[in-house]
Amino acid sequence: MNALLTLARLIDALTERVGRLSIWLVLIATLISAGNALARYALGESSNAWLEIQWYLFGAMFLLAAGYTLKHNGHVRIDILYNRFSARGQAWIDLVGGLLFLLPMAVLLAWLAWPMFMDAWTMHEMSPDAGGLVRWPVKLLLPIGFGLLALQGVAEAIKRMGVLSGHLVLPTEAPEEEV
Repeated sequence: MNALLTLARLIDALTERVGRLSIWLVLIATLISAGNALARYALGESSNAWLEIQWYLFGAMFLLAAGYTLKHNGHVRIDILYNRFSARGQAWIDLVGGLLFLLPMAVLLAWLAWPMFMDAWTMHEMSPDAGGLVRWPVKLLLPIGFGLLALQGVAEAIKRMGVLSGHLVLPTEAPEEEV
């Protein structure tokens, strides 16, 4: 069990780094959006590439931060029922939900997204809009994002098994409130 918990800690560390990196994408997307709006309204200039990079960055934020959000207990669930259970009961719910729903869904979506990326890569797929961008980078985000979510799902399952076997006590971590 100690080896599995070490693996979970390594996955947690990777998830934390990717999540913190994706936070910077918010700033980059905001600056690009402001610059694009300024160019459009002040200078009468615009570019589809600037709009598309904003969409790409939004997709990157969402997909790359999914595992981070799971790690920090930020995904939506029915807390009114979940919070009525003991820590052991919550661990069982998390473990069963992760193994039956989260992991199969994340692995399946990563698996199904890979051929879409490969097609875009081999065909050098471009946006049909004038001045648009290549499509493979944003399509690569799909298998990477769902793969990272699946990895964090594995870490969460390991940690819940650690709780159930008495090898680990999880801190009660509520989602961070917006200020």
